[in-house]
Amino acid sequence: MSEGQTIAPSAERIEAIARAAIAKLPADFIAHLGNVVLHIEDFADDATLAEMGIENPFELTGLYSGLPVGSKSVDHSGTMPDMIHLYRRAILDEWVETGVTLEALVAHVVIHEIGHHFGLSDDDMHRLEELAG
Repeated sequence: MSEGQTIAPSAERIEAIARAAIAKLPADFIAHLGNVVLHIEDFADDATLAEMGIENPFELTGLYSGLPVGSKSVDHSGTMPDMIHLYRRAILDEWVETGVTLEALVAHVVIHEIGHHFGLSDDDMHRLEELAG
């Protein structure tokens, strides 16, 4: 935690950190994120956890829901918007356990989920994270 911090960062603070990390991405990526909704929740809901085979909600820090950019077609018009979910309590738990800065952790999670939006490999996601660092 930051020196003197006595209250856990709010959803609004997590969102601000995530948006700041997104703003550091190359313009080519940002141009394709206009319709992606960023949603901050304390935990994933029970249906999401069950679908992913996760029992402990603290194990899921983020999730991309939608179709990767290259998979979209006219047949997908009228569907729910693509969303990046960040799970605040799970992120805060990992923050305390790892000792990395909250900014670095949130950036890592949001960039990983953006990578899913673009259908990137883990190696590509790491390179994207370096660009935003």
